[in-house]
Amino acid sequence: MKLKEKIKAIELRKKGKSYSEILKQISVSKATLSIWLRDIKLTSEQKRKLYFKLRQQNAYKGAKANQQKRIERTNLIIKEAKKETKLLMKNSLFLSGLMLYWAEGTKRREELNFSNSDPQMIKLMMEWFRKICIVPEEKFRIKLYIHNLHSRKNIEKYWSDVTGVPLSQFQKTYIKPNSLGHRRNILYDGTCAIRIGNKDLFRKIKGWKLGVIRRFDIL
Repeated sequence: MKLKEKIKAIELRKKGKSYSEILKQISVSKATLSIWLRDIKLTSEQKRKLYFKLRQQNAYKGAKANQQKRIERTNLIIKEAKKETKLLMKNSLFLSGLMLYWAEGTKRREELNFSNSDPQMIKLMMEWFRKICIVPEEKFRIKLYIHNLHSRKNIEKYWSDVTGVPLSQFQKTYIKPNSLGHRRNILYDGTCAIRIGNKDLFRKIKGWKLGVIRRFDIL
């Protein structure tokens, strides 16, 4: 019997160490350790500390596992999207929308957000999201940013007509205070932001962009 190891294991257990912590310092099997320590009783405080430590460790392991799954899923979606680019580049709507999103869309935090004040551009992007990205109608959210000078009753109805998105899917309009530098054209209709909660689509768009870059590099 490894007497020195047993004595050390008992000392560590009496200090409230977990089996896994003790096994890092002593080279024995878990079964042997269990036999050595079966008569050692922990205090209520020691049990409480071990319980919370175990919860933290499990939470960390779970978070790391989810992070790895997310990385693998993201890489797969980007890889498949890059492959699609060869055929999609023949579609003018695909290229137009992708270039516009590349220039004006959100590129961080896996958020899909495209903002512009030009109604024709917003219409084109809605067409792109619908026909190329295949976004379900219920996933669209619209957020308006308007200066107080341009605020009027029918402004939300106007952008609802432009986007084809019902008012029930509009988020609260943000009305900016007037400033010396803002546009004073009373016909200005503010800025319309198209928002879509879909991280996988964000990753796919990233893959499309990488695919286009690769294609132009080849050319």
